[in-house]
Amino acid sequence: MLEPAVTISLNGPLRDLAGGKDVLEARGRTVYEAILAASEDLPELAQALIWNGALRRFVNVYLDAEDIRTRNGQETPVSDGARIDIVLAVSGG
Repeated sequence: MLEPAVTISLNGPLRDLAGGKDVLEARGRTVYEAILAASEDLPELAQALIWNGALRRFVNVYLDAEDIRTRNGQETPVSDGARIDIVLAVSGG
């Protein structure tokens, strides 16, 4: 059985790491698997999003507009046609 196909939307700084692309297509059973697959050929993007087998803390991820932290985190299952939005946390003073 084919893994679900998802669309991954990237915000400004991440677009630069994805060669100017603001949307990536990927397959995976979970949010993490889909992000890992999408960044497979984009090492700078992978480095910005993933550390030591997990999504970095300052990476905010939404599955169909719902924060994955309110679900199963990076292990949240995805369905075919789902949309994952990735936004880097912004801080300052």
